Amino acid sequence: MLSKNGRPAAICLTGATLLMASCGSGDRASERILGQSWEIGNGSVTPYAEFASDGSPSAVGIVYTANALEGLPAAASDGHHCFDRDSSGSIEPATECLATHETVMPLPDAVTTHADIPYKWVLFNWNPVGHIPPGIYDVPHFDIHFYIDSIADVFALDVGPCGPEFVRCDQFERATKPLPANYMPPDYISVDAVAPAMGNHLVDPTGPEFNGEQWTRNWIFGTYDGEVTFYEEMVTLAYLKSRPDVCNPVKSPPAVGRSGFYPGLSCIRYDGATDTYSVSMEGFTYREASPPQAASL
Repeated sequence: MLSKNGRPAAICLTGATLLMASCGSGDRASERILGQSWEIGNGSVTPYAEFASDGSPSAVGIVYTANALEGLPAAASDGHHCFDRDSSGSIEPATECLATHETVMPLPDAVTTHADIPYKWVLFNWNPVGHIPPGIYDVPHFDIHFYIDSIADVFALDVGPCGPEFVRCDQFERATKPLPANYMPPDYISVDAVAPAMGNHLVDPTGPEFNGEQWTRNWIFGTYDGEVTFYEEMVTLAYLKSRPDVCNPVKSPPAVGRSGFYPGLSCIRYDGATDTYSVSMEGFTYREASPPQAASL
């Protein structure tokens, strides 16, 4: 485990650590492979994976200890990714830094060395005051990004003057490049929500939060330079504390750009036996890569 200042803490769970864990709904139980644990709030968050007997993935996700939902930072930003938006010559952390607290979490070795699983690491974000658009996502919540693109490439996306979240203009243009039509998930659109050290975010305007219902959770696809670069679950702190046990279908695109296992479900669960919460991708199927069609506009 790493402490909040990045130094090793007392506990470290390696990729070789195994845990027999309930998988929520139903009686299925499987061997859970844990990655390194990270100190979050008063507890910890740990990436994990579960595999079927044939070696295919059955779950890739993160697990929170219950006390990780308490003692979370209240400041809007951790001070990373700042830009002098008003050209005053100084940085105001509350308004000129990306409003998030970020942690980079590699997935367990069993995932990162599995050539057929495209996801290799998690960008875990705690957002104490939420983010754009106002009136929808501006409540305390977590963003859990499962990245296909490399850490180095993602963190090369720098701050700048362009877009609603202030990124470098050349990178904003590349991030908003349309996906090929067959790689575009149904119902999703780009709203030019390009963030430093993340990329562009595609949202589903048919989701309940855009149609008069209170937002609790939703699924995002991330893109850069005409490619899907991450899958993301967004979930409010309040919804997690309600102890859900729910899986929602992922609106998968008609085709993918690289062969591998892709999820059909996004699941959020509370496990009373271990007093933990999990956010996971499940329902994996193997998909062969398809050549791109004309870009979706």
